[in-house]
Amino acid sequence: MEDTAPVLNAAEARLLGCLIEKEATTPETYPLTVNAAQAAANQKTAREPVMTLDPGAVNHALRQLEQKGLAKQVFSSRAERYEHRTAAFFGIPRQQAVLLGLLMLRGAQTVHELLARSERLFKFNDADDVRHHLDRLIQRDAALVVQIPRGPGQREDRYAHLLSGPVDVAAITARAPSASAGESASPELEARIAALEADVATLRAQLDALLAARGN
Repeated sequence: MEDTAPVLNAAEARLLGCLIEKEATTPETYPLTVNAAQAAANQKTAREPVMTLDPGAVNHALRQLEQKGLAKQVFSSRAERYEHRTAAFFGIPRQQAVLLGLLMLRGAQTVHELLARSERLFKFNDADDVRHHLDRLIQRDAALVVQIPRGPGQREDRYAHLLSGPVDVAAITARAPSASAGESASPELEARIAALEADVATLRAQLDALLAARGN
């Protein structure tokens, strides 16, 4: 268990979030190859902000995560792969690792957004269950999450991760609600899109495996 959180840059935080997400949503292709990690990091949906990371940046970020103890490289007969070590590194349960992953993938979010978006990663009982685990992440000696008071026109407080260092709470509070707030009103649509992206990721991994086998 680590009391001090390493500071991650934007690419490292995105990749760690992707590893947490894909462990739950595409277990058949996890641990992830560099190609699969790149595809996950550059998804156009369920990501805020959208990023365009090239293979070199993805590979470097994964190696940095490994050096910081948050990821581990594993080898198969065809390609090197990476798995995350978030729960073990921080000494937290899976549901708290899932919440950190969602916050790294999509920025500051409300309890109800996290509840809707976590359905394919972990089945929380209800909003109070999500709030309880967020509170545990906040109350650690070295907090991993911060609560952001609601701003003008906002109905709920939001939460942000601290793995990339302190956040500007005042600036986030003052920020107008983004388009992601509207997305949370349609969790069914989000789930369908995420399922399609998971299928594409699986097909991509299978194609990579076939191409690697032909190369041998």
